[in-house]
Amino acid sequence: MRRPTMRDVATLAGVGIKTVSRVINGEPNVSEAMSERVLRAAAALDYQPDVHAGSLKRGDRRTSTIGLLVSSVANPFDSQVHRAIEVVAAERGVAVFAASLAEDPENERTMVHASIRRRVDGLIITPTRPDQGYLAVELDRGLPVVFVDREPTGLMADAVVSDNVAGAAMATRHLLQRGHRRIAFLGDLDRVQTARLRRQGFLEEVGRAGVPTVDLQIITDLHDEESAALAATRVMSSVPPPTAIFSSQNLVTIGVVRALRELGLSRTVAVVGFDDIALGGLLDPPITVVAQDTQGIGTLAAQRLFARLDGDTSPGQTYVVPTTLIQRGSGEIPAPPR
Repeated sequence: MRRPTMRDVATLAGVGIKTVSRVINGEPNVSEAMSERVLRAAAALDYQPDVHAGSLKRGDRRTSTIGLLVSSVANPFDSQVHRAIEVVAAERGVAVFAASLAEDPENERTMVHASIRRRVDGLIITPTRPDQGYLAVELDRGLPVVFVDREPTGLMADAVVSDNVAGAAMATRHLLQRGHRRIAFLGDLDRVQTARLRRQGFLEEVGRAGVPTVDLQIITDLHDEESAALAATRVMSSVPPPTAIFSSQNLVTIGVVRALRELGLSRTVAVVGFDDIALGGLLDPPITVVAQDTQGIGTLAAQRLFARLDGDTSPGQTYVVPTTLIQRGSGEIPAPPR
């Protein structure tokens, strides 16, 4: 069964094709009664406008689509940001085409070019490559690009990020205030910008507290639950073991919690995670986290992209969104008496 065309709508409504085109594209000089007649006919036929064809006829080249390239749509952080972006886009009748980059630097450039070939009106990207300078030519051609979660390198553009350094310092300070000095840091892939910033915040805070680094175990390049669980098991077998763990990514936190449960240590070793985790409040003990404002990040990223599409030509800048410490129980376990 073929798709209904604009000509079919015109025939059913008893008007000309140009009238249907004006109504569908929201152009002026069409009476309210005529618009209602055309829209009723379009609804009866379940007519869907060809946005690509319409953009060519109007000459504005708009397709009412934007591209979203994130680390992984399976990660709760990315999926929540994705949802917030969709809400803003839907208010403007714009569709969001999302894809995962899987933290692969090669995927970033490939997926950017694939999105551009599909004539998206703009891009929101979580960068994975060490340099985004290759996008300068696209910005010069008028393609709006906003970065989310991480700042770009080699390019001046809008970016919406969490305050990773301050959030990590807040988590570390929370553990220090409960008497912990042997704190293990379990981090994401070291080539990921946010992982490095969170480690920086951790080290700066323990330094301010005068804690010798010899008392710390720092393990990086963890990126999934399994590797994090193995790392947590390994650090807890050291002598002396840490009394607290700061896990700086949500999937890492899940692995840490699993390992501590299997070792029977979930009620004696304090844990603070960066990023909230699903059902974190229902675990035993509930997990204390530094939560990112995923809705705020996604909403602001979408707003900046549409501001650029609407003609904002101000210099690109970075917007830093605060984090929040949510105390649930695991981070409040005190250090054992010395």
